[in-house]
Amino acid sequence: MWKKIAEFILGNRIPILVCIAISTIFMGYHARDVKWSYQYIRIIPDDDPDMINFNRFQELFGEDASSFVLGIKDEKLFELDNFLKFMELGDEIKELDGITSVLSLADAPNLTANRQSQKFEIKQFFTTPPKTQAELDSILSAVENLKVYKNRLISQGGATAMVIKMDPEVLNSKNRTAVMKRLEARAIQFEKESGIHLYYAGMPYVRSIMADKVKKETMIFLGISIAVVAIVLFLFFRSFSPVFYPLVVIGVVIVWIMGTLSLLNYQITILTGLLPPVLVVIGIPNCIYLLNKYHQEYANGTPKKEALAFIIKKIGVVTLITNTTTAIGFMVLISTGITAMQEFGIVAGINIFVTFIISITFIPIVFSYLPAPDVRHLKHLDFKPTNWVLHQLEMLVLHHRTWVYAFTAVMVGLSIYGSYKVTANSFMVDDLPEDYHVKQDLRFFEEEFSGVMPFELIIDTGRKKGYLKKGTLNKVEEVENFISSLNEVSQPISINTFLKAGNQAFHASDSNYFKLPSRSEMSYIMKYLRNSADDASSSLSDAMIDSTGRYIRVSSSMADIGSVKMDYLVDSVIRPKLAEIVEGSGLETMVTGSTLIFIKGNDFLIKNLKQSMLIAFVLIAIIMGTLFGNLRIIIISLIPNIIPLLFTLGLMGFLGIPLKPSTAIVFSIAFGISVDDSIHFLAKYRQEIVLHNYNMKKAVIMALRETGSSMLYTSIVLFFGFAIFMGSTFGATQALGLLTSVTLIVAMTTNLTLLPCLLYTFDANKQSMHPIIDGMDTFYFEDEDEEIDLGKINVK
Repeated sequence: MWKKIAEFILGNRIPILVCIAISTIFMGYHARDVKWSYQYIRIIPDDDPDMINFNRFQELFGEDASSFVLGIKDEKLFELDNFLKFMELGDEIKELDGITSVLSLADAPNLTANRQSQKFEIKQFFTTPPKTQAELDSILSAVENLKVYKNRLISQGGATAMVIKMDPEVLNSKNRTAVMKRLEARAIQFEKESGIHLYYAGMPYVRSIMADKVKKETMIFLGISIAVVAIVLFLFFRSFSPVFYPLVVIGVVIVWIMGTLSLLNYQITILTGLLPPVLVVIGIPNCIYLLNKYHQEYANGTPKKEALAFIIKKIGVVTLITNTTTAIGFMVLISTGITAMQEFGIVAGINIFVTFIISITFIPIVFSYLPAPDVRHLKHLDFKPTNWVLHQLEMLVLHHRTWVYAFTAVMVGLSIYGSYKVTANSFMVDDLPEDYHVKQDLRFFEEEFSGVMPFELIIDTGRKKGYLKKGTLNKVEEVENFISSLNEVSQPISINTFLKAGNQAFHASDSNYFKLPSRSEMSYIMKYLRNSADDASSSLSDAMIDSTGRYIRVSSSMADIGSVKMDYLVDSVIRPKLAEIVEGSGLETMVTGSTLIFIKGNDFLIKNLKQSMLIAFVLIAIIMGTLFGNLRIIIISLIPNIIPLLFTLGLMGFLGIPLKPSTAIVFSIAFGISVDDSIHFLAKYRQEIVLHNYNMKKAVIMALRETGSSMLYTSIVLFFGFAIFMGSTFGATQALGLLTSVTLIVAMTTNLTLLPCLLYTFDANKQSMHPIIDGMDTFYFEDEDEEIDLGKINVK
């Protein structure tokens, strides 16, 4: 089959190049329409109980993560000039498109009881800017007297916050970034004018920062990856053509990636944004194997057109298999059931095969038009450092196998020990560096306000107007008191908060009456509320009760404490206590909110990534079994590729790197890539063992010499290609770069040392190994090659 493929490719060079050009132009045309994602990646499936509760919450009360918060802790704020600037800041932010409300000391509403109309009214404390320091101090004293703002707008430590609500439609669109930039620019201007430092937090701000950085880093790392690949290729081949034309292949693949995203109606996320630079790195080994083998054949005296046909026939099938195993490493992510992961796996898998097709056609065709390699182009075949390394590997395999096994055993033992130190823990802002101002500011809000991450409770009363049922509000009060007692959670807000504020307003703002009204007081309060049905005061209570009066919202925020503490807090503390509080009352409680969903999503993702790793292992083992038809060879080939994964897991334990989505994804991807070296080595080994009449020593050494340099070159490209991601500002991208590059360099080492040692020691009964795929004998045995009809190849 591959004989005919070689004849077809080299016999139809112009039509194939035209097809590549037209299809790439088509994909490039559609690539213009690819869009960036501005929404959080949803990980938990919609049929999960917690996701059902969260979706229900959003239907009842809307978005819970739409607040951007500015924090201040500076006495200078309360100086008249600075406070007037602060008022101007709030007024200007209100005017920005996409901002629905601003709440701060300068905009604090004052709930008052209108005795004449018998209703509540909301008025502003600052109806006009204060003219004197005494006037300002007097109004601020009145604001602080309202307990509703204690530990919500004003912390016990003296900090204050400006809470800015965004329109959910703007929040989940590309306009969010523009709004956030204008808002941030105005805040920075205030800092310069007043000399007061502001702290920034809130999910809209974090999402905006991350989306902006994804855009920038996608382009930066794409450029760096291309530059790194070009430099490494030039160091290997020392000439222009073997550098330029592989980069053309990569350029075509990048266009195809973006076109695929557009055609499948996928958006660019933090995951899919990594695909162009990742596939740049993964695609280059195809070109290296093809060019290296082409130069080897030509150096051995094979004419140019026969050498080009030979690499298609011999390297083509091996490359197809290795690309298949690499694609499996990505495409098993489809099994996670998570949309973002599925999109990542599908686009990667499709374009890995596109990379194979482009490289196996474009490289031989282009080099068929170029002059035959001269002495300068072939110098890399006798590159002394490479030859020295290969010679040392030969000595190691032939004379020091015991040392290889001993070192491997020690490494495996240490890796197993280190793996027990690995913990599965993730945070909401994991991806940002520790010294980044967003994390520093987040700690400020955690210290002053117990955090800003959304945390919500829903109390189901079981019937319409159930919140009016006797005893319900007292149970809500018990729930609030319990939540308030938790150090990790901020002071909650509910319908009770509004009723307490109403009670205080009803009693002339006496702070002693910031409590639930008595039964007699409640009748007056409810009357005032009914009379306020069309006022702004009513909208505040509506945000805490659904339209039917059945569901009560208890809204709070919390610190970013990580998935381990969060799981314990929710499952072992909060849920049991809530069940105890409402027991026998007919009420049901649900814990929900964006923070809970995010943390649970990470745990769900890790679990599914483990399953995908197992699937990848099984599928690749099946491929190896199909290729070599021998259980011993399957085991021997998998061992050198399992050890690097174990080493990486142990390294994570020793370095304190937690298991989280960004680190768990490494294993299936790296396994799919690393096994490629084993396939190349074993393919050549099978060929050599037959050619040398089952002379084990000769077969292992020849396989090492023939494939060793290509394995070194491709592994170095992969190492540096993934290592560049360690320069990212995202923790997820850094982890992908560090762990994948380490895994691949260890895999190269084990495949060049342990694999030949295992073959030399354990590969007995060699004649029982026969390929079982039709046509694979031409892949293994050179002495059975069919002659390629050179008349069908238009190469001069």
